Amino acid sequence: MKKFNTQAPFQNRLMYALLTLMLVVVAGCSSLRLAYNNGDTVLYWWLNAYVDLDRDQKGWVREDIDKLFDWHRKTQLKDYVEILRKGQKQVQGNPTQADLMADYSEIKSRTQSLLLKAAPDLADLARSLKPEQVAQMEKKFKSNNDDYRKKFLTGDQEKRQQLRYKKSMEQFELWFGSFSSEQEALIRKASDARPLDNEIWLDERSRRQRNVLALVQKVQNEKLGKEATVALINTLIKDSFDRLEHSDRKAFFDAFENSTAQMILTVIKIATPAQKAHAVKRMQGWIDDFNSLAAQPK
Repeated sequence: MKKFNTQAPFQNRLMYALLTLMLVVVAGCSSLRLAYNNGDTVLYWWLNAYVDLDRDQKGWVREDIDKLFDWHRKTQLKDYVEILRKGQKQVQGNPTQADLMADYSEIKSRTQSLLLKAAPDLADLARSLKPEQVAQMEKKFKSNNDDYRKKFLTGDQEKRQQLRYKKSMEQFELWFGSFSSEQEALIRKASDARPLDNEIWLDERSRRQRNVLALVQKVQNEKLGKEATVALINTLIKDSFDRLEHSDRKAFFDAFENSTAQMILTVIKIATPAQKAHAVKRMQGWIDDFNSLAAQPK
């Protein structure tokens, strides 16, 4: 990318966009290849919604996104195939909580590697942002937080539990197909056993946004060069991942992760042979898609 004089990244939000784009299996996309092949366009418009790219930025931002997807296609998709093959074996067997936590750690590691790969391009974009674009980013953060409050901080505990359970069931039904009422009752019990505190998640979200905006001000005020900006981005990426292990809320995060793993184990345990076969077939379709994408020329 070209070199410019000001502002900063917003990679923590980018993490979620990239996860959605690169791990569309989790998002439940019905056509993985179609979604992946259009992921560069989706990411471009997502970025544009946050900062309203100007005429000069649009060209090289598109080029950098194309290069990131090309790198990802050539180097990462085969690894996703192995993750899915492991998942097929786990669904058909008796996985432990340790197995699921190891899977989770592997996905976090791959996500971090993806973000670190994008850091130099993010630095170029960060340094090119104008004050009005940073203001747009801050406005977008606020709008997203307002939407979160309306959706997740209204109603009583029962309503919030029901909403969370419903979102989980959408994913489980994608993988396993439909469940009986008896199975749903067991899954609901496991879902409700997870600690629920949406205020904490909103506060963590706001904390990350404040960190990004503080970084923006540092890059802007000190007119940092690319190397220094990349270093700041890398630190922020790593700190975002380390937050779960070194936060004063670690006990809450640990309890949430462990109980979520228990919920998934419950689903696998109560799944019928037909439901497990459905999950294996679903994963095989994604394996085939990833293999096809990996072999596809740019």
